[in-house]
Amino acid sequence: MSSLTTLARPYAKAAFDLARSDNNLAAWDDMLAAAGVVTSDEAMAGWLQSPRFAAGQAVELITEAMGSEVDPRFESFLAVLADNGRLPLCAEISQLFRQLRFEAEKRLQVRVVSAVALQSSEADRIKAALAKRFDREITLNNDIDPDVLGGAVIYAGDQVIDGSLMGRLKRLEISLS
Repeated sequence: MSSLTTLARPYAKAAFDLARSDNNLAAWDDMLAAAGVVTSDEAMAGWLQSPRFAAGQAVELITEAMGSEVDPRFESFLAVLADNGRLPLCAEISQLFRQLRFEAEKRLQVRVVSAVALQSSEADRIKAALAKRFDREITLNNDIDPDVLGGAVIYAGDQVIDGSLMGRLKRLEISLS
């Protein structure tokens, strides 16, 4: 996985620079996400690996499968990926692009794992506390995992805040042994 990230990073940075120069980050984010979904399809991935098809054909097929209007500069970006055999990296490029976009927009994607769905008041309190702590606008996603038992585990950027009952029990076990 880290080798995919290493290969995708310069392309994500180039896409980010192009999108920012056009003041079009949101549209590029959407187009990259769509291209990532299309190129991740098993049948499409097999087709992209085939030496029988030209890079131009691959770009045409991807943009057609995306279904919506594709920016000409984005289509040129896809052509560069195709020429370098990097179209299968679209999903990874999309993720890295989104990280760059969120960083530039001072936003942070946070995942909260809890045993039950958060009530809106709880989600608002968590968002407010994290916004203050990280000095970022918080986008919160709530995943349900009954193994958490109680409390929540918060994944914010590269930090993990374990406030779950299971986490507390594990820490207690470690301190007692």
